[in-house]
Amino acid sequence: MKALVLAGGTGSRLRPITHTAAKQLVPVANKPVLFYAIESIVEAGITDIGVIVGDTAAEIRAALGDGTRFGARVTYLHQERPLGLAHAVSVARDWLGEDDFVMYLGDNFIVGGITGFVESFRKRRPTAGLLLTMVDNPGAFGVAELSPDGEVVRLEEKPSAPRSNLALVGVYFFTSTVHTAVAGLNPSARGELEITEAIQRLIDEGRTVRATTITGYWKDTGNVHDMLEVNRSVLEMLEQAVEGEADETSHIVGRVRIERGARVERSRIVGPAIIGAGTVVRDSRVGPFTSIDEDCTIDRSEVESSIILQGASIVRAGRIEDSLIGRSVRITGSDEAPHGHRLVLGDHSQIRIAA
Repeated sequence: MKALVLAGGTGSRLRPITHTAAKQLVPVANKPVLFYAIESIVEAGITDIGVIVGDTAAEIRAALGDGTRFGARVTYLHQERPLGLAHAVSVARDWLGEDDFVMYLGDNFIVGGITGFVESFRKRRPTAGLLLTMVDNPGAFGVAELSPDGEVVRLEEKPSAPRSNLALVGVYFFTSTVHTAVAGLNPSARGELEITEAIQRLIDEGRTVRATTITGYWKDTGNVHDMLEVNRSVLEMLEQAVEGEADETSHIVGRVRIERGARVERSRIVGPAIIGAGTVVRDSRVGPFTSIDEDCTIDRSEVESSIILQGASIVRAGRIEDSLIGRSVRITGSDEAPHGHRLVLGDHSQIRIAA
């Protein structure tokens, strides 16, 4: 069995961060979302992985390499434009051959991995297998309608009148039969080749399409709110470790990870929180639910429920909360900065905050 990981999207909902970075590489708990997907696939026993890449191909390649660090073999498959999930399958057609495969959207996050779902698919081997989850706003997703015995009888993409509240999670399982259904598709009104339409063709042909409704945590990390929510969820599972330095005047409370080479001086860190290698926190308060990446500076500021990317500097900025701060951002303020700020800043931004 192979895995097809989609990492070619533009990430428009995460701009300005994604003007300069691939959305799949934005970190939660200081690890790119894409890495969680790759690790989940390898944990399920699948090591032959094709990665669909687009405009951010160089960045994705630099991050994943040949897959050795994950115990996998990675093949890169170029998609000129993001023309739909079914189009990605067609791009990978020759590489996939006649093998069964799991298709995993690289910006999705599933707590607990996919090992059980892979084993179930291998055992029962329907033509296609889907993961579903109950949502409050099904019209924003692909929606499935099930028969009483759990087979999928109808799929609709972002319907105006959803027939159920069961949304498609970004993980799909296929036998090679899907390629015939994909080959006959025409672009939808969105200008894309829809995987939901290909699966519906399989259903209409009498093929078996089964679904599993997951009860654990799932999130599409397509926007800032969802990124911060996933960050909170991952940090909830953080194991405490102080490998860096914290002086005797600092207070470390709860599950806090201070990476090797990080320094905490005259500060209070409230977990769950992670401080990356080479980062300096001085005369500040951090956490809870905050991830600070490598080589950052937090000085005379408060940061809570936020993701701070590599090389950022926050000095005399008052209180930063519910924020996503890009790489090498510089935030400075006066000694009498306002009580709180809410920010989404792209890489290399420079912000001066006045009183």
